[in-house]
Amino acid sequence: MARIDRPVSRRQAWWLLAGAVATCLPLAPQFPLWLALAAAAALSWRAALTWRQWHLPPRWLLVMLVIAGTAGVFLQYRTTLGRTPGVALLVIFLALKLLELRTARDAVATALLCYFLILGQFLFTQTIPTALLACLTLLITTAALLAASDDRPEPQQQLRRAGLMLAQALPFMLLLFVLFPRVQGPLWGIPQDRFSAVSGLSDTMSPGSIAQLSQSDAIAFRVKFKGETPPQSQLYWRGPVMPSFDGRNWRVTQTLGAYAEVPYTGLGAPVDYEVTLEPHGKFWLFALELPATLPAESALTSDYQPVARQAVRNRLRYTQRAWPEAIAGINEARNLLGAAVELPKDGNPRIRAISAAWRAQHGDDSAAILAAAENFFSRQLLIYTLNPPLLGADMVDEFLFDTRRGFCEHFAAAFVFALRAAGVPARVVAGYQGGEVNPVDGYLVVRQYDAHAWAEAWIAGRGWVRVDPTAISAPSRISGNLADAVPAGEALPFLARGDLAWLRELRYRLDAVSNGWNQWVLGYNPQRQRDLLASLGLNEPDWRNMTAILSVLCGAVMLGLTAWILRNRLRVDPALAAWRRFTARLARRGIAWQPWEGPQAFAERAARQAPMHAAAIGEIAALYARVRYGPAPQAGELIRLKARISAFRP
Repeated sequence: MARIDRPVSRRQAWWLLAGAVATCLPLAPQFPLWLALAAAAALSWRAALTWRQWHLPPRWLLVMLVIAGTAGVFLQYRTTLGRTPGVALLVIFLALKLLELRTARDAVATALLCYFLILGQFLFTQTIPTALLACLTLLITTAALLAASDDRPEPQQQLRRAGLMLAQALPFMLLLFVLFPRVQGPLWGIPQDRFSAVSGLSDTMSPGSIAQLSQSDAIAFRVKFKGETPPQSQLYWRGPVMPSFDGRNWRVTQTLGAYAEVPYTGLGAPVDYEVTLEPHGKFWLFALELPATLPAESALTSDYQPVARQAVRNRLRYTQRAWPEAIAGINEARNLLGAAVELPKDGNPRIRAISAAWRAQHGDDSAAILAAAENFFSRQLLIYTLNPPLLGADMVDEFLFDTRRGFCEHFAAAFVFALRAAGVPARVVAGYQGGEVNPVDGYLVVRQYDAHAWAEAWIAGRGWVRVDPTAISAPSRISGNLADAVPAGEALPFLARGDLAWLRELRYRLDAVSNGWNQWVLGYNPQRQRDLLASLGLNEPDWRNMTAILSVLCGAVMLGLTAWILRNRLRVDPALAAWRRFTARLARRGIAWQPWEGPQAFAERAARQAPMHAAAIGEIAALYARVRYGPAPQAGELIRLKARISAFRP
């Protein structure tokens, strides 16, 4: 290893600059423009200093720049703690550290800071492209660290050495990843600012809110069924339930769990599946109606909405069981039924009049009123569209009798309003409907454009019954997908288009790869580790067994690498191999080379013992010293060395 006080050479400075640029570039989109420009200016300044061989800036100026950078980060984020401000400070420090790069100690510190910032990339995103980019940055930074001790090899040779070192470390990384005890949640998660912007359903619903969400093709969650996938028409993924209505917005009122176990009776054969839920920042979970079991650390609200104990801010995996049919809420509490018929005093007089006629005709027969409402909606010739027109104060009347164009929230809101106006308890349920099975890995992928809203009505003797008014007017939305239901010519999310077969096949494969990454790398949690070890015959291993297994396997890998290095040592250094052949020939004449003896000292001693070969010995020793220890061997010198040794016959 080079002395830590040795001055940094020009080539070493270029290597460290390359490592810093490769490290900072992926982080630039996470910061404000001024910070990215400041870091770029400092790195450009360092490049100019290296190119022109100018003197480094004085220390007092660097101190002022550090203070200014720290103050800028504090003014931007109002703190210097946390994920984003902390990484921003490290980027500034790295850029300024290059401006005081003088000795090998500074070079090593710069490389280590680059390593830390490579890890910082995963604080923002953990996708496959991020991991590949981090591997490339890791290779460049390792080459820069090698150059800090020996900058003589050419760039391609330096990168090859760095790649070989990383390849040798790969078995240890895999063993540690698989066997090292896992902690719940990602190591890079920082609770106070890990979660920022996400897409998904809100706890309120107004006209057009879900229609806007349907323009997104982001993944909401993935599902793996243990048996056959149920028909598309049965895939209702229950989410937030909205019983409260203020005249325009429907709202969630139940946010705390009321039941630790499901309080209803299931009918039919249950369906088992596993959900991988993307973070959405809310408490609710999504379950196929109606859930027969609840995930760990969750409960069921009084309106049968599964909720987690904490907001879902990281990818969450849970197993579930559902009943295709269930008898729920036959003996519903009076306060909940009373809340399910509340309406504003004024507004929407036309539908109120029709609902009053249903009530007058059928009395308390809620099933008959429900049938009348379904018949009414089927005769209105409503159009399902992604671009519904704006509605005024009497939005239900305007939708049903004037525009007749709407998205699922218009249908559900109008249907529930009509039932409530007739005295039938009803509420809006938001969630997702359908999904698309990826034929590559068999997962059902539910995207944001599958967001849907439907109605639930309370029928005496039957309890809560699901009614989907969208299916009455646009049945193809439930039996097929979004593209089948909307009128021709309307803009669809890119991934919802069905006219590009090649795009669909490519998407299937890319999504399967991404899902595998999420399941087995990002989602390798304690339960996954226990399942994997159980499949290998290690049922419930404790930390002592895990430590012993890890030590044995790491030791075996170390022995294997050591044997490989010893076997290839001569082959990787052809100059030393040639020198050993030369000294072996002299040893047969009684002139033995000692391993601690330098080539020049050995040549002088051998020349005294074999004066007739003194010139050849001196020439070979000098040539070997230049090839093995010189700063930059000339092309052909190794060939000449081998030729001289081959011709040497003492």
